[in-house]
Amino acid sequence: MTDTRAEIRLPTSELRNDLAFFTKVLNMRLDMIYPADNPEVAVFTGHGLRLRIEKGAAEPPGTIRILTADPDDFAGGERVLTAPNGTRIEIDALNPPLVLPKTEHAFVVRRLADQAPWVIGRAGMLYRDLVPSRLGGAMIASHIRIPDGGPVPDMVHFHKVGFQLIFCIRGWVDVVYEDQGGPIRLHPGDCFIQPPEIRHRVLEASDGIEVIEIGVPAEHVTEIDHEMVLPTGQLRRAREWQGQRFVHNAGASGDFRPFRLPGFVARDTTINANTKGVASVMVAKPDGGETRWTIHRGDILFTFVMKGSMVLEGEGKDPFTLQAGDAFVIPPGLRTRYSAVSGDLELLEVSLPGVFSTEQV
Repeated sequence: MTDTRAEIRLPTSELRNDLAFFTKVLNMRLDMIYPADNPEVAVFTGHGLRLRIEKGAAEPPGTIRILTADPDDFAGGERVLTAPNGTRIEIDALNPPLVLPKTEHAFVVRRLADQAPWVIGRAGMLYRDLVPSRLGGAMIASHIRIPDGGPVPDMVHFHKVGFQLIFCIRGWVDVVYEDQGGPIRLHPGDCFIQPPEIRHRVLEASDGIEVIEIGVPAEHVTEIDHEMVLPTGQLRRAREWQGQRFVHNAGASGDFRPFRLPGFVARDTTINANTKGVASVMVAKPDGGETRWTIHRGDILFTFVMKGSMVLEGEGKDPFTLQAGDAFVIPPGLRTRYSAVSGDLELLEVSLPGVFSTEQV
């Protein structure tokens, strides 16, 4: 087997002008230059790149992005430079801080009967957007399904997020997580909290598997980890990732207790405690009592109808009859009531922050 390497070719009109820039300003190494008497080609390596600067090459100069742990200590602190050959150089942070956009509050109702499109996403999974506005980029809620089960063509990866929930509503899926032992099977009613940047891989799923995935913020980076092999050799149940612990909550073992809404009971998935108040995930169902008008004082309050039916009433809004597969977001301060609830109604409620007040009005 022979060695193989690749180069990116960039043009120049006068090579001698580029030598000092690529070696001294960008800290790249000169690996090759020719011909000796009047050089027309030079090859530089560094920062994971191999660049061939060639006099008279037909390609446009292009843009090089260099990501570094300390941008202020690279290239004299300049963030945008132009090489003598015309190539644009952008200097950026290797691990920029996660930015959580301010929530643009809105009353959102997304019904399955409206036939929102399913789109093909990562690893061939089908995604249905439950909050198209993304509340200004504050969160994303996706209904995900895999029609044909079996092995999932996934890789070890992680997400740069502030909060992420996977809640199974149909079928089963096997996932393996960093430092959490062997594969874990998620059944209907079960959920995972994936702390920021925990490595994981989806292994296999049943036919017709469906999950709800919540991510904060809406736009976040997924990176592949080509080095880590899962499962890892150690079990660290108490490990934290940016202050959050991994959670595998089994729905069958939960106890239902009085809920924040009159007329309902709910089971706590322990997510509020394990994210230190970042978010709460509750499963609610009617207790036969009277439902009442309320106002909440949280930030994000998302609900997905898993079973049964209900009518969502909002002050100044037309009432919505909701069925399984529908979702809604209630902004803080809006007077609402859940009425005409069926006996088999089951709701998935996700709130950020995990603790907030609810008032009867």
